[in-house]
This record gives sequence, structure tokens and C-alpha cells, in this order.
Amino acid sequence: MLNFASIDFETANYNRSSICSLGIVIVENGVIMDKIYRLVRPRPNFYCSWATGIHGLSYYDTLNELEFPEVWEDIEPKLRNLSLVAHNSSFDAGCLKAVYDLYELPYPNYDFHCTYRTAKRKFPDLANHQLHTVAAHIGYDLKNHHHALADAETCAEIALLII
Repeated sequence: MLNFASIDFETANYNRSSICSLGIVIVENGVIMDKIYRLVRPRPNFYCSWATGIHGLSYYDTLNELEFPEVWEDIEPKLRNLSLVAHNSSFDAGCLKAVYDLYELPYPNYDFHCTYRTAKRKFPDLANHQLHTVAAHIGYDLKNHHHALADAETCAEIALLII
């Protein structure tokens, strides 16, 4: 696959709709052409300590940010006609569907591919198939794990090699 957008969401709490940051990497003809990172005021707007412990974001980091529909309005046109790729796509696709439902937006049935599931098939002998493990296996140095853009960049690099 040479044309796609890798995507990663971080959430504020247990609700999949509570997207608080997103990272997107757009790949055209096998080359990274654009990188997008945005903070999002989540809904519901509260943070669980476990989520903050993972990604480092808190209520005050996103308090004055736009909510998802306003953020997505600028991004969505760049994704038209592209497949979406995520590491553990069931989570990211679930977040996207949940936030579309929350805001009562018609879901466009994005075509998702999963580097996690593909890595399990391609590299069955790895100890696990977490993003950082697969990245290390392919020789990619993942820095700032659980930053949405860093994870989306890593996913793009993995996808370029195995999907």
C-alpha cells in the first residue's frame, strides 16, 4: 500500500469518544507527505489518572482546544480516498466511530488496516506485537511513545514495510 493515512488517537478516559489528541501521517506514493498533530477538548471532558499517566495530557492541556467536529473539519478532506492504518485499528476505529456517534455525524465507513494484526502474521516469533516492539524489530527508533503523532509516524513506517 503506497497511499494511506496512519492515525493514532489518545483518549482522556474510558469513553472511546474522549479523544484528547490525534496524530495523522499522510503517505502518498510511499512517501510521507504530511504530518498533523492536534489537541482536542474531549467529551466527556474529564481525565482518568491512568490515561494521563500514559500520554501525559490533562484537563488543563485541552481546556481551551476545539472539540472534535471543529478539529476534524480541517483534517477530513485530506483523508478522502485514503485508507486509514492504525496499530490496533480496533481501538482507533472504535474511537472514530464513537466520536462520530457522540456528535451525531454520519460515519463515512473508513477503510481501516491494522499493523498490529499484520505484524502478528509477519513476525509470529516476536515476544509481543506492541507498537514499540514491532518498531524495534524493523529498526525504527520510536521516541515519545503514546504521543499521538509519534505513534502515527511509527505506524506509517511499519505499514510501509509490511502492508
